[in-house]
Amino acid sequence: MFQGATALSLDAKGRLAIPARHRDALTTQCGGNLVVTAHPHGCLLIYPLPDWEPIRAQILAAPGLNPQAALLKRLLVGNARDEELDAAGRVLVAPELREWAKLDKQVRLVGQGKHFELWAEDAWLKQQAEAAALFASGDMPAGFENLSL
Repeated sequence: MFQGATALSLDAKGRLAIPARHRDALTTQCGGNLVVTAHPHGCLLIYPLPDWEPIRAQILAAPGLNPQAALLKRLLVGNARDEELDAAGRVLVAPELREWAKLDKQVRLVGQGKHFELWAEDAWLKQQAEAAALFASGDMPAGFENLSL
């Protein structure tokens, strides 16, 4: 299970060094085979290939003539890139995907259970401020009403 947010840097070639605590799990779980794709919220998703495959199948099963479904298919599957961890534990983030998520050198890798989100540093800080404001307002989304921290 992937959790926690880690401040990282993309190298000059757009590669992301996966933290060692996650690298071993990814190597064991999927042989280092990952899928990187765009997320509608402006970040990137990084999935181990076996966890991405049922999600891709679910997306592709949506009706192709439905305009909203077609938009999501184009975004999620159309931008999906198969990538592999290199010997140094790095994954390439394609230029098109870096542009989508407005990634510069400083990024945040955020564990989300079975996958990661990759955020531009400034976008991540904005997300955190919005989450804090939501929590402070008491206007919790469905399913979080009884959350006790």
